[in-house]
Amino acid sequence: MTLHILTDNNSIANNLIAELRDKDIQDDGLRFRWNMERLGEIMAYEISKQFHFEFIKIQTPLGTSNMKIIKQSPYIITILRAGIPFYQGFINIFKQADSGFIGAFRANHENNHQFDIKMGYTAIGEINDKNIILVDPMIATGKSVLKSINHILSYGLPKKIFIAALIGSKEGYELLREHIKIPVEFWFGDMDNQLDKKFYIIPGLGDAGDLSFGKKL
Repeated sequence: MTLHILTDNNSIANNLIAELRDKDIQDDGLRFRWNMERLGEIMAYEISKQFHFEFIKIQTPLGTSNMKIIKQSPYIITILRAGIPFYQGFINIFKQADSGFIGAFRANHENNHQFDIKMGYTAIGEINDKNIILVDPMIATGKSVLKSINHILSYGLPKKIFIAALIGSKEGYELLREHIKIPVEFWFGDMDNQLDKKFYIIPGLGDAGDLSFGKKL
């Protein structure tokens, strides 16, 4: 399993992640969603380098050009609701990709020492032998992603899963690396080392869903 972290290299992605983390900028929901979307586009571009390409002939007004294009579009799955703006960036780049959606959420969270992951709405199509990009902006404990992957595997066997997150925690990464038994690549915007008592990432950026769409009851 390979781990890629965008902030390990200098790029405009660092600026966008810095703005996502900045509590004074977060008050602007439109800007927060826009930054998530742009980071989705950047990460989609980076992940695209891992796919297989093939030559095709393109007719130009003046002749023929041999061009390399992606052989098969990935299948993009996002975890609702926080993942929607981040997912939009991926679908902007992979314009021919089909998409799936999973409602996975924390339950029994009044006990700060533990919680369950509940699965809600699911819409997943044909995934056999396809590259899947699983989009979830925040990977804290990793439990929701692990449960989502097990759920995805009930629909078929993909070629590889690319787990894409804006912020990942070291604890969540280690849990996923230990328990996922199929080919996986991790793509994080940045990685933090701590979780608080409620299992939120520290320093993280807060609740990406609430910052995007407003606080839920």
